[in-house]
Amino acid sequence: MSVTHEVLNQAPSMPEFDAYVSDPALMEAVARYGGGWADDRLRSLGRVAGSHHGADLCRLANAQPPELRTHDRYGHRIDEVEFHPAYHELMAIGQRHGVHNHTWAHRGKEGAAVARAGLHYLYCQLESSVACPITMTHAAVPSLAHSPEILEAWMPRILKDDYDPRLTDLDEKAGVTLGMAMTEKQGGSDVRANTTVARDSADGTALLTGHKWFCSAPMSDAFLTLAQGDGGLTCYLVPRVLPDGSRNVFRIQRLKDKLGNHANASSEIEYDRTWAERVGEPGRGVATIIEMVGHTRLDVAVGAAGAMREAVRFAVHHARHREAFGKRLIDQPLMQNVLADLAIETEAAVALSFRLARAFDRAEVDAQEAAFARGAMSIAKYWIAKRVVGLTFEALECHGGNGYDEGWPMARLYREAPLGSIWEGSGNVQALDLLRAMHKEPAALEAVRTELMASLGKDPRLDRFLASVQDELGRPESLQLRARRVVEKLALGLQACLLVEHGPADVAEAFLASRLGGGGMLYGTLPEGVNLSAILARA
Repeated sequence: MSVTHEVLNQAPSMPEFDAYVSDPALMEAVARYGGGWADDRLRSLGRVAGSHHGADLCRLANAQPPELRTHDRYGHRIDEVEFHPAYHELMAIGQRHGVHNHTWAHRGKEGAAVARAGLHYLYCQLESSVACPITMTHAAVPSLAHSPEILEAWMPRILKDDYDPRLTDLDEKAGVTLGMAMTEKQGGSDVRANTTVARDSADGTALLTGHKWFCSAPMSDAFLTLAQGDGGLTCYLVPRVLPDGSRNVFRIQRLKDKLGNHANASSEIEYDRTWAERVGEPGRGVATIIEMVGHTRLDVAVGAAGAMREAVRFAVHHARHREAFGKRLIDQPLMQNVLADLAIETEAAVALSFRLARAFDRAEVDAQEAAFARGAMSIAKYWIAKRVVGLTFEALECHGGNGYDEGWPMARLYREAPLGSIWEGSGNVQALDLLRAMHKEPAALEAVRTELMASLGKDPRLDRFLASVQDELGRPESLQLRARRVVEKLALGLQACLLVEHGPADVAEAFLASRLGGGGMLYGTLPEGVNLSAILARA
């Protein structure tokens, strides 16, 4: 074979690493908020997330996406989705590490939700497609609690750390996953426009007829869904397999052809006199399922922070090994500015998302924390899920043409980045949800305001910014028009306060100098005087 050239100046594959112990911002947040007792499990998942085997599983699960089989070879309707074995192994890793149940398995223990957020953050760096069914299984528990007898039937299975992909009788399952089916063609986020009809029976069961436009992970064992029952929009639990062992009517019409999230199956489904159990009170469907939505929104924020960390890690690795114009990229002052800017964005995302996890952890025993969780939930989900898109693109650009090539990881990460901003309510939905909370639950905004005002006097730039936040909130007549601006300023304010209080001085200084009025519009515009070397050493 002819050799025309020698391959030089290409960054090598990422060496194996522990994604937990190599992430000081994560370790500090977990310890700060009481989750350090779960270090062994976090380290275990961190090693998997940083392993070559994990990277291979991710590649295979995305390269060979799921396929729908509506019928078997004899013509029987089966409505099954087939996955590459790598997908099943990734799911097993998540459930073996308790990403689907850790909060509930350790309920009442300080830091349980924080430690579980750490697991989710790491798991999303392994492969975020499989995080969807894992997230929904975890988040379904508070909604199921509205019907204790249903929770009692499902909770022992949810608490198992085993993965069982079979559609079979519940008593035979080694472990379960749960999903959600809410949105319809005509409504989207406006679930009150749903037209699926439930014919209720006196025993709390119902027969559902209608459709769902987005049903993710359709091979889950059961789905929380919304339908119009006798009392109005009501929440129901739809199992794939009925109590007698037969298949429920759950017609998968097609799988979505998505921009990203390729390893996960998202589907359009139809119910046709499909058996279901009512969850919660009739007509209280939104109030029931919003418990699940709250936890999934927390996961979106935490997962987006994890995705930021993964993107920055790849960008730094590339810059450490690639030379241009006689110097390594990471030794070029302008590249240092870009990478440091991405690093402080990630630190701020970790700070805010784990502060929110702390509030979820304390919500049952602390009314102030419960109010903060309600107010900060939409803020964190809105902001971090949007910031990850631009950050991932910038990390991709750090790779040059290699970043745009499907053989490298950045193209997949970039396709994945926008999903969190759409899932569980778009940006406008989040902003309007905060306004709704301000109106109906004023304690939520007051808790956020209290957190912000506790940092007054710590830095004059922060003081000026917090005064501008007060000004934004003080003009209620145009709040809806300015809702995104209000949420953005609240997010920046919370991140600044958290970094000033808990972050390294160099990181906090860079954030204040660049985010509170002194920086540019894009990454890589940190002002002079910022300690780039210290920030990059930490990253």
